[in-house]
Amino acid sequence: MRQKTFLVPTLRDVPSDADVISHQLMLRAGMIRQTAAGVYTYLPLAKRVIAKVESIVREELEAVGAQELTLPSLHPAELWQETGRWDKMGDELIRLQDRHGRDFALGPTHEEVITSIIRDAIGSYKKLPLNVFQIQTKFRDERRPRFGLLRGREFIMKDAYSFHDTEESLDETYQAMYKAYERIFTRVGLTFRAVIADSGAMGGKDTFEFMALAEVGEDTIAYSDSSSYAANLEMATSVRVTTRSEETSQPLSSAKVNAAASIQEAAQQLEWPLSRTVQVLAVKIDEELALLLLRADHELNEIKSLHELHAKSLTVLGEHEIKEQFKVEAGQLTALGNTSLKIYADYALEGQSGFLMNSSTADECAIQVDLNRDLTIESYVDLRLVQEGDPSPDGEGTIQFARGIEIGQVFKLGTFYSDSMGASFLDQNGRANPFKMGCYGIGVSRTVAAIIEQHHDDNGIVWPIAVAPFQLHLLTLNSKNEEQATLSEQVYSSLKKDGWDVLYDDRPERAGVKFKDADLIGIPLRVSVGKRADEGFLELKVRSTGESIDVHVDDLAETLQSKLQELSN
Repeated sequence: MRQKTFLVPTLRDVPSDADVISHQLMLRAGMIRQTAAGVYTYLPLAKRVIAKVESIVREELEAVGAQELTLPSLHPAELWQETGRWDKMGDELIRLQDRHGRDFALGPTHEEVITSIIRDAIGSYKKLPLNVFQIQTKFRDERRPRFGLLRGREFIMKDAYSFHDTEESLDETYQAMYKAYERIFTRVGLTFRAVIADSGAMGGKDTFEFMALAEVGEDTIAYSDSSSYAANLEMATSVRVTTRSEETSQPLSSAKVNAAASIQEAAQQLEWPLSRTVQVLAVKIDEELALLLLRADHELNEIKSLHELHAKSLTVLGEHEIKEQFKVEAGQLTALGNTSLKIYADYALEGQSGFLMNSSTADECAIQVDLNRDLTIESYVDLRLVQEGDPSPDGEGTIQFARGIEIGQVFKLGTFYSDSMGASFLDQNGRANPFKMGCYGIGVSRTVAAIIEQHHDDNGIVWPIAVAPFQLHLLTLNSKNEEQATLSEQVYSSLKKDGWDVLYDDRPERAGVKFKDADLIGIPLRVSVGKRADEGFLELKVRSTGESIDVHVDDLAETLQSKLQELSN
């Protein structure tokens, strides 16, 4: 490809609205341009990278038996209403009407559509298991689209769906897809972790997110420093310690405080450690009032608590609601004297005594609280966010935190969609059974951004060879020099004949401009035709290491193959 006519509008300055490296470099390298907030045009350079990623995805999914298809982007509302997600997805669903007033949505995901197809197409267990996938543009009306391709309203995604007659069959495909994801993300050059996650609006269980490690990541990963354990912070579990405190329980008493706005402030006044202080939270669990108890130095994990309490909804009451329900200020809420509401306490409080807690009197706190003696605890459950330094749930090492970009996720959906939509098959005995389903997604455009977040330097992008837009960048340093121009054309023709994917910079630009653009674009190998062209010598530079060597044109093919092999290992 001749760069003189190749659409790659590079920029020298960092765009003011680009906050993260991948967004900055994709704009500067001429890969994308914004059309509207969260909506981007992919220019030829980006399209070539995306095609490389898609090719790897296809290879690995087809290797485990997945079949590619294309589903419509325009979804009739009736399908989403069958599962209840027309309302549940809320404002993220981009809705529209046709000329006849019929409601549609632009597809953010395709569970309803594929389930409707399979319920009509597959009637017998003999056709199962089935695994299908597509790579397609998706649409979500993000409240705050930002970070370029990391959070947009329109994005490229690979979504796959599997259908099964048994749990064993679902497990087998789930594991095969999990392994395929590991191979995909390894091949594209990412450092990643598979973490335990929450399925959210997708439904289902046994969910793992694949996270590319990057400081810009919006998710926090809790991982063991000594094992493979990793979980999204919202799903990381705490170790249950059931050993009762050896300290003798002291009589319940009280201490004066000066109008403390919170139990944490009261503890500070009394010089009482937060690790021996109980905070009380009022919540609605499926619309039923209840109290949650945590250490004052811990933070409630609402998503994990929802699962632990086997609830469909959990809402923490605000200051106004607390005053209305309990006739006290939020900072004075207590569990002492409660006779009607269920009380759930965090694992960290189990078997312990000698706590500070709010009392029913505004200017006093209760001290030496023994939870088992002074309260009626419904049960001890895992309610809190884990902290760095906590013991790992698998018993190996301690918990550390890292930031991550979600690039893929695998779900076991079970029968949620097939039950909701009446999708069933006949088993060996002629009985109708709902399909057991799996769902598997990869953010293709997001993966490209994640690769750049991990592979760049001060001068620009440093593409891994497997996904680079071109393998080699050929530069003519002085296009007006006849010897350089002639040798460049000779080399370009030879490289194309040998099957190399080459971007040939034949522009009438200064050498400095070409070098800067080459570093910015980040193609793995660069060959420069310069002052020694009359001797047949070229400069070969490896983008990732900075290694630079002079190579005679007669030795170029062999040297390039050697460097390509090094980069591919």
